[in-house]
Amino acid sequence: MAADRLSSILSHLKGSGSGLNAITQKNPDDVVITLSLRTPLTKARKGGFKDTELDYMVYALLKETLSRSKIDPALIEDVCLGNVNEAKAAYMVRAASLAAGIPYTAGASSVNRFCSSGLKAVQDIANQISMGSIEIGIAMGAELMSGPGDRLDQPFNEEVLRNQEAADCMQPMGQTSENVGKDFGITREQQDRYAAESFRRAEAAQKAGWFDDEIAPITTKVKDPKTGEVHQVTLTRDDGIRPGTTFESLSKIRPAFPQFGDRSTGGNSSQVTDGAAAVLLMKRSKAIELNQPILAKFCGATVAGVPPRVMGIGPTAAIPKLLSKFNLDKSDIDIFEINEAFASMAVYCVQNLGLDHAKVNPRGGAIALGHPLGATGARQIATVLSEARRTKKKVLVTSMCIGTGQGMAGLFVNEQL
Repeated sequence: MAADRLSSILSHLKGSGSGLNAITQKNPDDVVITLSLRTPLTKARKGGFKDTELDYMVYALLKETLSRSKIDPALIEDVCLGNVNEAKAAYMVRAASLAAGIPYTAGASSVNRFCSSGLKAVQDIANQISMGSIEIGIAMGAELMSGPGDRLDQPFNEEVLRNQEAADCMQPMGQTSENVGKDFGITREQQDRYAAESFRRAEAAQKAGWFDDEIAPITTKVKDPKTGEVHQVTLTRDDGIRPGTTFESLSKIRPAFPQFGDRSTGGNSSQVTDGAAAVLLMKRSKAIELNQPILAKFCGATVAGVPPRVMGIGPTAAIPKLLSKFNLDKSDIDIFEINEAFASMAVYCVQNLGLDHAKVNPRGGAIALGHPLGATGARQIATVLSEARRTKKKVLVTSMCIGTGQGMAGLFVNEQL
């Protein structure tokens, strides 16, 4: 029996066919997404979440996830939170889960793979479901960048620093962006033009209401910086989108990291942002049993390394690796969601992978929307599934670069066609 079960699992992981045929087949053991939500994304230290605690943000989104799914909280067996900046994230997600109504019988944990932490959380929950360790779980990503951040307090040990690539892991992200621009000839003009298009797409999507079905309104409190008065507000929209942004206006912005170069600016780099996202996962058979809507099949995810000094090019390693595992070509993918940590890396990734820019971040990306580090990997899933429903696109890839020189990518099939 054990051998038969192992054979079934291996067959499921490999697929019963190859390429598109394999990933679009439906199997009772498929890991599927039945709900994917996010909070509005707000400017760190200035926006709607600036006075909100991380545990409350996680709690509020979990409450909304349970309410919208109408699932019995007692069926949730684990919650995994992707987070970068908060050392106490594991405590917070456990407490927030209990407060949201998930009983103590469920577990909770946090995971940190820098910018891909939200996708890593999805992968961890999905792997548990695939192996039969749990039946239902919630993967999350959340970041309160209004806090102090994750900068290293001191250098690595001198023995570690003897290795140049290890030492390069200490380079600030702005420096790595300038490295990408210089090493690969990505000009300031190319970066500003890319950023202007990201803002244009995000503005158009927001005006058309395309983000509405992926955003869960969150009620919180905001303190007036002048009077100190605290007001209760309900946040419903991303507040980092800058209407009317143009190439001309972006080209006037000063370099953000003049000590490293003159190509990356506050206008063509991802915004410092607060926000969270959640993904509810289970097997297809369980979703059918519980009458849960199946939004997408999670096919898998992978990670690949690149030199830390040009960490932004991570998707150029992760995406081909992911596609090769499923015998797919880039032409098979209908939408790519690639995290726009910096325009330098986004331009390079689109060029290097030979992607049709129309397929990449059709609603704009982190330059316009913001990049709450631990949340983005899960936020991209909410965004790409919403866009796939709207446009009737089927095969979807999300990918992001990772601060220490890695890339991660995930593959999904839209089932709301």
